[in-house]
Amino acid sequence: MTHTIFVTGASGKLGRAVVTHLIDTFGVVPSRIIAGTRNPEKLADLATRGIAIRKIDFDDPASLASGFSDAGTVLVISTDALDGAGTRLRQHKAAIAAAAKAGARRLAYASLPKADTSHVSFAPDHLGSEDAVKATGLPYLIFRNSWYAENLFMSLPQAFKTGQWYSAAGEGRTAFVARDDIAAAIAGALANPPAGSATYTLTGSQAFSNGEIAAMASSTVGKPIQVVNLTDDQLAGGMKAAGVPDAVIPTLVSFDTATRQGDLAMVTGDVEKLSGRAPATLRTFLAANASALAG
Repeated sequence: MTHTIFVTGASGKLGRAVVTHLIDTFGVVPSRIIAGTRNPEKLADLATRGIAIRKIDFDDPASLASGFSDAGTVLVISTDALDGAGTRLRQHKAAIAAAAKAGARRLAYASLPKADTSHVSFAPDHLGSEDAVKATGLPYLIFRNSWYAENLFMSLPQAFKTGQWYSAAGEGRTAFVARDDIAAAIAGALANPPAGSATYTLTGSQAFSNGEIAAMASSTVGKPIQVVNLTDDQLAGGMKAAGVPDAVIPTLVSFDTATRQGDLAMVTGDVEKLSGRAPATLRTFLAANASALAG
């Protein structure tokens, strides 16, 4: 049987982009691709291209047992269950174990940089998932994805609106990378995998501080932004005053803590190595999204 590539979370932005790059960039025939999702109706367009669509719910053991049948390589894309109750790691472990039991030949997982030491609040979920993949004994591909450039939509529009970017990141740097570049790199590795196991850190070509990003964004959009440096506690207090839900605040603050501690500053050439193209520069991303970022 032809070795198949199974992509979970295929109705999400990253999963869909991986599937698209497998076909359009790397020439993988659609019959080799299986797209898994909790909502198959969202993938009707992929079905018309000849891709098999399967219902996969990490909380439904029956769907996992049947869904992963005939899967060669299985890419597990992390869920969004950030409830602080261990749900996300439990879901990932269930999917990983089911894929291995169903006969997968290789496992792949989308993680984050420095999963073993990162200050990001949900890093333990990723490290535990990486460990679960390795514990199966199967060949594996770990993709430690740096911060999406799209994450700047969470901060820059508000900063442009007020003229101030409140941050506890200090002089820490982030190697932002566009989601599509990450997807292309992952697709490249799935289409042309190494002989054994490998861990890749997928980053932009340069890391920038928030001050440098603010200056770059300001010159691109034509509106000024001033970075206001805060402590973690001050940032948390400001979020609470702004009405951010209490349960979300520690996670959001941990992003700045991780940046300040250098957890997101690593720069590698893995995106270009796997995708065959250099990642888009941050300036290019800002220019392409100037209107949306301006708020």
